[in-house]
Amino acid sequence: MPVLSSADWLLLLIYGFFVLSAGLSLAPTMTSSRAYLQAERKLPGWLSGLALVSASMGSLEVLGMGAAGARFGMASMGFFVLGSIPAMLFAALVLMPIFYGAESAPGVPVRSIPEYLGLRFDQKTRALNAVLFIAMSLFSAGIALYAMARVLVALRIFDSVSNSLHLPPRGDLLLAIALPAVLVLVYVLLGGLAAAMYNQVLQFCMVVAAMLPVVLLGLKRAGGWAGLVAVVPAGFLHAWSGPARAGGLSMGIGAVELVLGAGVVLGGSTWCADFRLLQMPMAAKNVAAARRAPLIAAALRIFVPLLLILPGLFALSLPTPHTTIMIHNENGAIYHEITVVPPAIEAGQGLVPAKADANGKPIKRANGKAVLDYAMAMPNVVLASLPPSLMGIGLAALLACLMGGVAASVAAANTVFACDIYHAFLNKDADDKQILKAGRWAAPGGMALAVAAACAAIHTNSLLDTVALVFAMVNAPLFAALLLGVFWKRATGHGAFAGLLAGVAAALLNHGTALPRGDRRGIHGGWIAVADRPANELALAIGTAALAFAVSLIVTTIVSFYTRPRPETKLAGLMRAAEPSRGSWWKQPETVAAALILLAAIAVNLIFL
Repeated sequence: MPVLSSADWLLLLIYGFFVLSAGLSLAPTMTSSRAYLQAERKLPGWLSGLALVSASMGSLEVLGMGAAGARFGMASMGFFVLGSIPAMLFAALVLMPIFYGAESAPGVPVRSIPEYLGLRFDQKTRALNAVLFIAMSLFSAGIALYAMARVLVALRIFDSVSNSLHLPPRGDLLLAIALPAVLVLVYVLLGGLAAAMYNQVLQFCMVVAAMLPVVLLGLKRAGGWAGLVAVVPAGFLHAWSGPARAGGLSMGIGAVELVLGAGVVLGGSTWCADFRLLQMPMAAKNVAAARRAPLIAAALRIFVPLLLILPGLFALSLPTPHTTIMIHNENGAIYHEITVVPPAIEAGQGLVPAKADANGKPIKRANGKAVLDYAMAMPNVVLASLPPSLMGIGLAALLACLMGGVAASVAAANTVFACDIYHAFLNKDADDKQILKAGRWAAPGGMALAVAAACAAIHTNSLLDTVALVFAMVNAPLFAALLLGVFWKRATGHGAFAGLLAGVAAALLNHGTALPRGDRRGIHGGWIAVADRPANELALAIGTAALAFAVSLIVTTIVSFYTRPRPETKLAGLMRAAEPSRGSWWKQPETVAAALILLAAIAVNLIFL
């Protein structure tokens, strides 16, 4: 159990103060829907870029990177680079000028991706994507609350509070869900998107301040890089071992699947189609700043995974805790000091414990091996590495990741509900004050649904595995429709609508007929029949997203050929158009920056090759 000093608690309180200050200080300026939902479109590019990279570092992503480091080693580095950098550069150079510059009326910029779909295709496509997006955002926010609450409970942070309040069983878990949810709701309700973005910049600083000492102290404890090489499984320090195989533990995908699945589908779906992230650059002060934001985020994204993947490796390099009995003689009396370690921790590997059932016993797969809880790798290493005086920073960084990701989801859901559900369909004649009111009311409603999803996860203990499925159902088909809409003037609204529906159906079908090896049928997959056995959840997620993308692309194309497209006069500003010549590409600053970022990303991966 971590022992927090007074300085640690003080750091946590200071962090909470700054989080609430962002909302309180911005509250008087939230007098219009543009201010509340779009941060007035006045933020500088550097702030939007920091907020963008921080929004992609929510609790699920941070815990996931640490888990990937413990499970696959540096092989996951190539996955995260292929899954982000090229897509971010594509978004900066190609998509942001379109999304940022599109107007629903002269002088009225597009406020969301569903609104863009309504202009490029039709209103039914807009409505379908809006409903799917809100469901995905609030579900992922709820699962993020649940995932981090599990970590806080496992670290026994709220034990003293829970005991003093005499909470019932699982009351500490509910408390760990409710407190961050209330904090996020307060500052989003008061300060809107701007408050969320300012806190995401603070989140980025907290993560770097906490994880840099963890990495340096972890390397020192392991005996430097050479010592780490000696203790981790063979191949875990190579970015491309196998391909994508480390220490005999395959990621379940080959080089082609990694490039196409992770690089094109998952990366493109995340960075080019997910409004939770794209709302950050769309809040920039002009189109140049909007283009710089993904470039800044991409440059930071090259090195951030190192801070989050290496702690997962450290978790494997440390000894596995076991129950110990120490006997000592004191004044003729023999004392036995017993340190009891739960069975799930003893059944783990290093600091990565096994998952435990309701009775505290290790959960085992169908093959009899314990199911390791890789999500605990990052928090356990943080607590094992940081001294008491710095532990408060580590815990504040974990809380910041939780609240930053939840705030991004809730803020995006607010915007889509107010603009693409309420204003577009429920009250077409609504004025700005009514839209602002709808956005504000959407915040507590959305948070309530997110908390409900978190509570549902408590009872099933398996909803975390469905996040990738929900993502594949919503963003992968949308990315295919967006690509056709941006580059092909023949794409129609009927085609996009049919493609989105077909992609959702394909994702459900694939998940229902595929089951990762060693898992039982049900929430993990195979709930229809088991026709395919992917190596693990990662391979299943990539396969599901790739199938949904391909089906959506094909169906949208076929249906578009048999339906009437929109007149070209109505597509102005909504598609990729030839830009006025500005000379050779090496004379264009953003293109040169993108090329340098891509080369740097390749170089970092080659270091670990």
